[in-house]
Amino acid sequence: MSLPLLKLGAVLSTMAMISNWMSQTLPSLVGLNTTRLSTQDTLTQISPKEGWQVYSSAQDPDGRCICTVVAPEQNLCSRDAKSRQLRQLLEKVQNMSQSIEVLNLRTQRDFQYVLKMETQMKGLKAKFRQIEDDRKTLMTKHFQELKEKMDELLPLIPVLEQYKTDAKLITQFKEEIRNLSAVLTGIQEEIGAYDYEELHQRVLSLETRLRDCMKKLTCGKLMKITGPVTVKTSGTRFGAWMTDPLASEKNNRVWYMDSYTNNKIVREYKSIADFVSGAESRTYNLPFKWAGTNHVVYNGSLYFNKYQSNIIIKYSFDMGRVLAQRSLEYAGFHNVYPYTWGGFSDIDLMADEIGLWAVYATNQNAGNIVISQLNQDTLEVMKSWSTGYPKRSAGESFMICGTLYVTNSHLTGAKVYYSYSTKTSTYEYTDIPFHNQYFHISMLDYNARDRALYAWNNGHQVLFNVTLFHIIKTEDDT
Repeated sequence: MSLPLLKLGAVLSTMAMISNWMSQTLPSLVGLNTTRLSTQDTLTQISPKEGWQVYSSAQDPDGRCICTVVAPEQNLCSRDAKSRQLRQLLEKVQNMSQSIEVLNLRTQRDFQYVLKMETQMKGLKAKFRQIEDDRKTLMTKHFQELKEKMDELLPLIPVLEQYKTDAKLITQFKEEIRNLSAVLTGIQEEIGAYDYEELHQRVLSLETRLRDCMKKLTCGKLMKITGPVTVKTSGTRFGAWMTDPLASEKNNRVWYMDSYTNNKIVREYKSIADFVSGAESRTYNLPFKWAGTNHVVYNGSLYFNKYQSNIIIKYSFDMGRVLAQRSLEYAGFHNVYPYTWGGFSDIDLMADEIGLWAVYATNQNAGNIVISQLNQDTLEVMKSWSTGYPKRSAGESFMICGTLYVTNSHLTGAKVYYSYSTKTSTYEYTDIPFHNQYFHISMLDYNARDRALYAWNNGHQVLFNVTLFHIIKTEDDT
């Protein structure tokens, strides 16, 4: 910005020099160099007959050069040498005046340009300062975010190390299987070369170790719920559908129970495909009406809450009869302590990797949720845990690996809000959202075999996938 100002000063200096030159040169060129200037910058009066009267040059307020010349009487010869010189001088003065005018216009334009550039430079300087400040702020923010992410990832390091250890263990299993396969091949070729009992024990030992490893992989902490996948649209707004988590891989039967009261009919389908197409394989007429929608099929039997009571019924599908029934002591029923949507959902029966459970509320626990582990044969309560979460404030709940997960609503915006571990007898508040696609959930149960949540979503039968965080323990862990 200093260079244009220097140029402007040079132009103004040049104009002053030109004005000074004209004041000294003009009188001599016309033969008036004997004239004396007064202190008021005027010349001594000369007769018009003797020659010209010239006043010294000066600058107007805009910096332009001004010369005043009084011509002599016109009786002089027009072809006089001094006249010619004067005309030439006048032409030069005129040209110089035009040049100075152009130069003045350019100078004014450059000056305005400089002022404009100065304003823009100040604005740019302010913007650069703001950008610098913002950059420091953003860097601090991004650094903090990266640090928080790193802090979240640090606990995964020992888990990854454990996965590496388990990968080595699985590799050993594969190697042992290859060795056993080679041994079996050899036995086929030469029977009696090996001790059959010893070989059989090695196979059983390997199978046990593999099952133990699979058990370690099945359990984990709920981290995420995705979906849902809509399987079918049928029935009323309320109901239940389920599969047996203990069934074999070839047994994929589906059971369907519409409505939450005044019904005793259970419909069975041989597979999910038959369920979708509506091809029933069998119907069961239960001896009692059920209450609510929180039933469960476990190891070939249906467990449900008998209508208008706190009695739990165990009904065998294969035998077609009731195998056991027992009152759940102190449990509220018939909309005393239901979920938020009502529907006689006081007693919720469920199953997970550990076994059979009942979730309910009692007056003794101030209407808060009680968790009881049940004997699947006798329905006897083996152990109970009292939580501090109000049953009436829960939308639905389900068990995964001995931990109860509770949603805060049955409507849009519901999320898993609370969990209680029966292993440690501790609770925590969670924030695991899921998509309530059809706005109203009246049944939500976990299936350990499928590792999925079965839901009845406003007349739609849907599935949610779950993501579990596994902590694998080796034999060396205590």
